Amino acid sequence: MSTFKGSVHPFRTSCRSKRKAARFFSQMTGCVSENCKNYNLQFERVFSVPGDAAMLSSTLVSPEVFNFTSVPYNISWYDLGGREMSDQSGSFLVSGGTLWFLDLTMEDSGEYVSIVRTPSECFRQATKLVVEAPVPGECGRPRKAVQPLTNRVTDILNCPLKDYIGKLDSYNVSSSVAWYRGCERIVDGTGRYTYLDTARLKIDQVERNNNSSYTCTLSFTLGGAERSVSESITALVSENYFLVPEVHEPANEIIRAPFGSNFSKRCRVFVPSVGKPNVGIFWRKGDFTFILKTAVDRIYTSQLRMWKQDAPIAGVWLERVLMIPELREEDFNINYTCLAQSSRGIPTGYFTLLPADPNSMVPIGAALGGGMVLFVVSVVAYYVFKLDVVLWFRRTFPVLYANTDCDGKSYDAYVAYPRPRAVGFSGQVEAFALRTLPQVLEKACGYKLFIAGRDCVPGTAVVDSVEENIQASRRLLLIYTAATFVGKRHAGSGSGNNNEVRPGGGEDGHPDGRQQLECVTAMHRALLERSLKVILVELEPISPAQLALFPESVRHLRKKQGAVRWWKNRSGGTSEDGETGGGGGAASLSPSSRFWKEMRYRMPVRGKRGAYPEKTALLSL
Repeated sequence: MSTFKGSVHPFRTSCRSKRKAARFFSQMTGCVSENCKNYNLQFERVFSVPGDAAMLSSTLVSPEVFNFTSVPYNISWYDLGGREMSDQSGSFLVSGGTLWFLDLTMEDSGEYVSIVRTPSECFRQATKLVVEAPVPGECGRPRKAVQPLTNRVTDILNCPLKDYIGKLDSYNVSSSVAWYRGCERIVDGTGRYTYLDTARLKIDQVERNNNSSYTCTLSFTLGGAERSVSESITALVSENYFLVPEVHEPANEIIRAPFGSNFSKRCRVFVPSVGKPNVGIFWRKGDFTFILKTAVDRIYTSQLRMWKQDAPIAGVWLERVLMIPELREEDFNINYTCLAQSSRGIPTGYFTLLPADPNSMVPIGAALGGGMVLFVVSVVAYYVFKLDVVLWFRRTFPVLYANTDCDGKSYDAYVAYPRPRAVGFSGQVEAFALRTLPQVLEKACGYKLFIAGRDCVPGTAVVDSVEENIQASRRLLLIYTAATFVGKRHAGSGSGNNNEVRPGGGEDGHPDGRQQLECVTAMHRALLERSLKVILVELEPISPAQLALFPESVRHLRKKQGAVRWWKNRSGGTSEDGETGGGGGAASLSPSSRFWKEMRYRMPVRGKRGAYPEKTALLSL
């Protein structure tokens, strides 16, 4: 890398002839004699060193001061003694609201006044220039901005000369930026450094040794000669970091409030960070006035409130509230802006305060209330009448559904239930599987079921029978009670031994090998292959303790799609031995009852077959 040694360093003072003797005036001429509205000293100072250029800008040409778009005006600048300044070759350049110092000396430090005059009034404002001597033996500016770098990631340094670059661009003056680390110049694209644009330096994979002083030097031609201005940055590498602040409130909105009311609006900012971020929150009224006041003033802000957030994104929330105890006419039709000031940028959010329309809340409230009522009614109607609407649509427009006659299936559903003398078997289960289901689904609704024990071909192996008939079915009805899975573990339950069998469910009960095979096959095709839909039919209430004994696959499917609950919809009672004699009273066998509607809703759609041959009269056993 090349260094400043042996060449003129842009931050060290070169030998120059001194200016004229220090100016002395007993009175300021031209500006004190006018009755101008005084905007006092600008908040921001301009710092520089001898030999550099410096730019002072007036903020008086603003709609907050006067209507500069329609009112003619001129701007004058005055020096330390009150003498009007004009272009001076090699020293000053006046360009409207901007005063350029082309070759600074220590004597140029002080306050400079800009005065804007219109045909009827005038305005004045002071801007302070501070010229500091460089530190002997040190490269860079004596006053440095501090910018953080995050260790072990790619990070960016921002040159604080963007205002200069923007102003030169408005003059169509070309400029270039060079970066230095200490006294050594950084060549673009070498090492881990890249010039992203005219004002940013990217550092790949920041390391601890990047704790250093960096300087950006802007070079340009102005006033007929080469000029330069520099800013130095102290980079601090830390494990802690913060990203660009996010202004969540205000959200660039319009707020209406009545005259005389007590008004407050919070500025809420989230800063993604680890550690405490260096971010300042400020309120600004219009484009000019910062609100930096306390409760003793009419318009003031609260103390900064901060709290930490760990999830979902680690960071810090910052909040400062703008408060106006009594709204006046001059407070309306103005933008109030919240600024989150940081080295990562200054994002903003604003709101426009307008007078309230006294009648605006009535239609808004009516619209919101009507919309809420409509939403609630729609949700309730959906859950109450969903089954009826879907079943009516299927029955009325069967041509919209594919014909299942050509899908290669022989049965609409395969019925799996515990067999006699098996664990979980009861007369209730047998009556429901062999009598209730066929009477409603087959006779009343026209479905075709395969029921083991009724439709099995004698002499066929159990494995072959289960595989072939499940393959030939469009659905599988898994019928169970609280005792069906107690005392055995089905394959696919998630246990270490998928075929483990444990005694339980009665002295004479034994594992039902056929139902176990049916359950395993059904769960495999439903959960893994997704080629079969399983309908869970629950004949009695299941407690959490009983549910914990179910195979994991059954619990998962029950949680995912639910179960059709026979016990919840039957109308009849149980007999003394606990059996229902078919599962309930006669009313529960009507296809229009809630249970059978849900069964039909989950069964295959009978497309292009006309209406279902359903019977609406009550059936009996």
